[in-house]
Amino acid sequence: MERSLRGFTGAGYDKGRPLLVQAAWFVVLSLVFVKWWFPARWRPAVLRAFGARIGQRVLIRHRVRVHWPWKLVVGDDVWIGEDAWLLNLETITIGSDSCVSQGALLCTGSHRRLSPTFEFDNGPITLEPGAWVAAKAVVLRGVTVGRGSVVGAASVAHADVRPGAVIMTGVT
Repeated sequence: MERSLRGFTGAGYDKGRPLLVQAAWFVVLSLVFVKWWFPARWRPAVLRAFGARIGQRVLIRHRVRVHWPWKLVVGDDVWIGEDAWLLNLETITIGSDSCVSQGALLCTGSHRRLSPTFEFDNGPITLEPGAWVAAKAVVLRGVTVGRGSVVGAASVAHADVRPGAVIMTGVT
């Protein structure tokens, strides 16, 4: 199949806010939110100001990137480590007592590989309470990571992870 990216339309994808709000978020994200000197205790408040629903006692380290705050729901007592990237073209829900470790990627976006114009194939991500997405792990669109389960370091969750399960990449 030949691909023609020129014909890409992005049909069905709603960014959720007007262009001015999107631009304001990217300014705040780039100039303040990700910086080491910006207090971690203020990050949840900034996300809330842009429409995120953030619980209590949430720790968000520096260099964390959130694509669209208004498509983010975070429970209580959640930790999000340095360099984590929440690429939430669709909603990401992180349950209470969950941890997203350093360098992890939660990516709600994809493309239809058989579409000649490579149209979007996005889907939400849910981390149920007590889930742990370890360092450099990836959770792909449409995946639910079950209660108390672990996506091990550098692993990829491309399908739902049952509650209490541990998925790992490599030799044990």
